[in-house]
Amino acid sequence: MPDELNDALEAMAAAAGDDPNLLPGLITVETDHWVNVLSAVRAKCTTLHDGLRHRDIVIHVGSQQETKVLTRAEAGDRGEPYRDLLPAG
Repeated sequence: MPDELNDALEAMAAAAGDDPNLLPGLITVETDHWVNVLSAVRAKCTTLHDGLRHRDIVIHVGSQQETKVLTRAEAGDRGEPYRDLLPAG
């Protein structure tokens, strides 16, 4: 899973070009996947305000979520505050 997620983040960032709205904005994880996904990618929560993040992209977990990566435009304010994608590793 970490490689798949990192590949998706990299592809989205590359495809965005100069349009910040197309950059990765939110990672959503379905409840049944959360333990495997979040432990595999070593998601971090440095402050309560920042929430859970992977490579500085916000992660939301919920039973109504589909496990995927949304652009900033798709995520709207759910992914804020937006930050630059950190390098993998």
